[in-house]
Amino acid sequence: MQVPAPVEYERASSVEDALALLERHGPESRLVAGGHSLLPMMKLRLARPEVLIDINDLKELSYLRREGAEFVIGAMTRHRDVLESAETGRLYPILHDAERVIADPIVRNRGTVGGSICQADPSEDLSAVFAALGASAVIQSSSGKRVVAMDDFHRGPYATDVGPAEMLVEVRIPIRPNSSSAYEKVERRAGDWAIVAAGASVSLDGDTITHAGIGLAAAGAEHFRSAAAEDSLRGKPANEESFAEAARLVSANCNPVADQRGPEDYKRHLAGELTLRALRRAAARARGQEG
Repeated sequence: MQVPAPVEYERASSVEDALALLERHGPESRLVAGGHSLLPMMKLRLARPEVLIDINDLKELSYLRREGAEFVIGAMTRHRDVLESAETGRLYPILHDAERVIADPIVRNRGTVGGSICQADPSEDLSAVFAALGASAVIQSSSGKRVVAMDDFHRGPYATDVGPAEMLVEVRIPIRPNSSSAYEKVERRAGDWAIVAAGASVSLDGDTITHAGIGLAAAGAEHFRSAAAEDSLRGKPANEESFAEAARLVSANCNPVADQRGPEDYKRHLAGELTLRALRRAAARARGQEG
């Protein structure tokens, strides 16, 4: 049986306490909440922190609410809470689409939004979703807070902009009028990591696309996005021709890795096809033609 290396344990009582513990123990300390990403890596000895700081008591970071022209999600919000929030699903159907295919109910009951995106796994669903939605991350240290776009938050596979004595505290999503979104995923079995997944967000003025976001998981897309596909959609009619061109650009510009889930050409095809499906559903929802 695989077991993690020995590790010290601390339990934080507040955000300020967690930050103080991170500063005290240095870069070899790690925060843990649900633990569904970190603990398996520790068992495989791919991650070997010297100190684990448990932040499950940080209830102040569990919330879903509107703040002006943004919708904010606390980093300790559980996947289950996102899925059960009617307002979240109304504003961002993509989040409900994705949460339904993340792991299983046991994981969704304990796993957190912040833990998922801080893992920065190239196959992680919410990173692709937040990329499509143009979200930003709020990172806190003992000296204050800073806000970074998701492009800047994700530095590469398993790497984020969160520093050794910092923590993600919130995700902020713009609320755009006449907008909707959708997420499509192909997996080997229910709840598995994606073979490839694609999310789309569109804003419409009549039948013209005024804003578009394309997020990709497990497709080797830089920052989980396809900027070329997004650019191709702005100012174009929300029709099959525009969607097909965006899907073609996604396939042409992604860089999937061949593995046990499939070869590169298969994954490129999936990336384009799933983008096409997500765009169709997002546009239909924005028009009020699909719930």
